[in-house]
Amino acid sequence: MKQRFPGPDIPLRREMSFEYDVASGILPGVVRLVAENPGPFTFKGTNTYLVGSKSLAVIDPGPADEAHFEAILAATQGREISHVFITHAHRDHVDGLARLQAATGATSVAVGRAHMAVPDLLNSPSGKNFIDLEFAPDQRVEDGAVIEGEDWAIEILHTPGHAPDHICLSLKDRGVLFSGDHVMAWNTTVIAPPEGRMADYMASLARLLEVSTDLYLPAHGGRLEEARRTVKAFLLHRQWRERAILQAIRRRGLTVRGIVGLIYRGLDEELVTAAGLSVMAHVEHLSEQGMVSYTEPLGFDTPISNPD
Repeated sequence: MKQRFPGPDIPLRREMSFEYDVASGILPGVVRLVAENPGPFTFKGTNTYLVGSKSLAVIDPGPADEAHFEAILAATQGREISHVFITHAHRDHVDGLARLQAATGATSVAVGRAHMAVPDLLNSPSGKNFIDLEFAPDQRVEDGAVIEGEDWAIEILHTPGHAPDHICLSLKDRGVLFSGDHVMAWNTTVIAPPEGRMADYMASLARLLEVSTDLYLPAHGGRLEEARRTVKAFLLHRQWRERAILQAIRRRGLTVRGIVGLIYRGLDEELVTAAGLSVMAHVEHLSEQGMVSYTEPLGFDTPISNPD
């Protein structure tokens, strides 16, 4: 009989009221459009946000999809799009950028990928088909930068972990954070090495606890209220998961694949690879702390041991 590893409850919320590519007012001056690209990693689809009442900022134009592109233009109601923010260069967020810029002349804003591409991604299960490794924005920003429009101001929070270029966007003086894929209401974020790094992700979660904003608008799923409570729960969940993985390695000397079978119960087949990547990220983090060892490169069937 497999040993069970009960963990802390996570306050997930999977309810979401929407129609694909129909503009929905989330808050005064904030409109959401949901692209029709549902899946095990995108949930109902990618959220695109339009911010402002005069000239507009677009956050994550989404996939290269004709209906979504047309819906974004219709939602502007003739107003100018001055800036397009990219939370990170995964294709479900960035592939719609080129056509939107061609139609509007808007300035793209992001940390960018061209200067930080991870060569190992070419051989990774999370590899290049999901990431625009060459993405370089018109305006490359760093943590703490503030970009202003006519009636909005957005502060950049660099939150690596899910992706090295990931940013959250704080709508200043409004108490709203656009949290991208970093924190979502419907599920925890996939951390898939080498694209994802668990140490960065956990540090970024801890950083958000220092931000007083308690309303998050994520890139997938519905709005997240009492967001700091969820961030605390996610951080505790990751810490618990890491302890469970370390316990499994100490007792049995398992591989990543073996740990997935032991810890994740009743897992959908579509998510087995994602679970393996998440375990791999935790194992890498444990290795960085000197708590486990393995022969590089780490794969799903690499033997892992505890050096104690």
